[in-house]
Amino acid sequence: MLHVGLNLLFLIPGETGGMETAARETIPHLAAIDDVRVTLFVNREAAGSFSGGAEEVVVPVDATSRVQWVRGEQQHLPRLAGRHGCDVVHSMGSTAPLHGSFKRITTIHDLNYRIVPESHFGLRALGMRVLVPAAARRSDRIIVDAISTRDDLSQHLRIDPGAVDVIPLGVSPPAGEPAPEAELRAALDLGGGPVVLCPGAKRPHKNAHGVIEALGLMDDPPTLVVTGYSSPYEQRLRELADARGVRLRMPPYLDQAGLNGLYALASCVAVASFYEGFGLPVLEAMVRGAPVVCSNRASLPEVAGDAAVLVNPEDPADIRRGIEQALGDPEPLRSGGLARAATFTWERTARLTAGAYRRA
Repeated sequence: MLHVGLNLLFLIPGETGGMETAARETIPHLAAIDDVRVTLFVNREAAGSFSGGAEEVVVPVDATSRVQWVRGEQQHLPRLAGRHGCDVVHSMGSTAPLHGSFKRITTIHDLNYRIVPESHFGLRALGMRVLVPAAARRSDRIIVDAISTRDDLSQHLRIDPGAVDVIPLGVSPPAGEPAPEAELRAALDLGGGPVVLCPGAKRPHKNAHGVIEALGLMDDPPTLVVTGYSSPYEQRLRELADARGVRLRMPPYLDQAGLNGLYALASCVAVASFYEGFGLPVLEAMVRGAPVVCSNRASLPEVAGDAAVLVNPEDPADIRRGIEQALGDPEPLRSGGLARAATFTWERTARLTAGAYRRA
């Protein structure tokens, strides 16, 4: 049996976005594979947050401290993985231990730090510029979510594409009931008209400002809702929306029922990012039956296929065209999106990941 240690030191519950989703959804399916034994190496913040199927080993670090996180990954983890007899250590968050007696596999979800450097700042930005290339070069295999990211690794880090496994992520049907539309509209002051939803982090490369510019070109623009944790970027969005006459709502927190309710009432979901390593929000919208307008850049066309309206994220007039198309003829996008999302499963992600372990 292959003993795999999963490096989850990056994972701070509720704060690591798509990387956390990918890890939590894949792990139970990995643990269910007959010839794979899984041990989770977690920080103090995430200890006890994984249910069943795998042993947890708590690495004595608080990952909210970047210095502790790096020390845990480079010093504590190799020693603990060796003590527990791991054949492979799979680092699921783009950085990895650079030494150890085990085979090293690293999932690099994107090269945000290089391609859209404004997405990271401060100590984290410095750390990613150093640690991601080092992890890529010291890994026996690299996993990416999309062909475009494999190409980015080749272009920017000179990584041999033959050492890279392209393993798409999955998507799960929404859990729980959506919040009632009338209650949600009242709570968020959405009015009674159409709503465009921009899900995900409030960061410049997500290009919510491009969606505001696009809506500002319309005679009677829909209300725009931008979700995600708070960031300094919010003030820029508010000022731009005021200048363009766009009703903007940025709820500070939404539980699962509220998020499901927003997807259910949204006239369309706009993912106009300049760069994504995969783009889970596209599939999360499709699996809920929401019409999707998305960027024609990076991984997004791979994920969306022909089930979304693709637009140029640098051209507000083209984003406007896409939104108007989705508003005017949503049903083909709804049915096409549901069919597309059904082809992306976490079971397949886990099965292909186990294949990468065996190759290593």
